[in-house]
Amino acid sequence: MLVSTKGRYALRVLIDLAEHYTGRYLPMKDVAARQGLSLKYLERIMPLLAKGNLIDAVHGKGGGYRLKKAPGDITVGEILRLTEGSLAPIACLEPDAPVCPRTAECRTIAMWSRFQKMADDFFDGVTLADLVQTDPGDNYVI
Repeated sequence: MLVSTKGRYALRVLIDLAEHYTGRYLPMKDVAARQGLSLKYLERIMPLLAKGNLIDAVHGKGGGYRLKKAPGDITVGEILRLTEGSLAPIACLEPDAPVCPRTAECRTIAMWSRFQKMADDFFDGVTLADLVQTDPGDNYVI
C-alpha cells in the first residue's frame, strides 16, 4: 500500500485543523503556510474532504475551513479511504472488484485479506486527536 501525496497532505491539513480546533473557520492560506504546502494543491483536496463530511467550508471574508466533527471522532482510516479510495493491498480486494476466477485455488488470498484487516483495524484505531497528541520526535507510540 502506497499512500499518495493527496492522502498525506489531507492528513497534514486535518491535523492542523485539529490542532487549532476552536469552532472558528481557519483560512486555508494560514494552514498552507504552517504546513509548507501549496495552497493551489490544497484547494483541490479540500472539496473532497468537505464532500466526505470531514470539514465545513465558508467562502468570503471571515471564511475558511473547520472540522465538522471532534478530532477524536475522525479516524485515519476514514481519511485514507476518502483520499485513496481503498486500503486494499491487491486489486481483487478492492470494494467493487469483480470476483477473481482464481479465488478458489488462490494460496495467497487469505494472507492478503488478513493484511487488509490488520491495516483497516490499525488505521481505524488512530484518530486525529491521537496524532495531535503525538510529539513529532517520538518513535511512533500510538
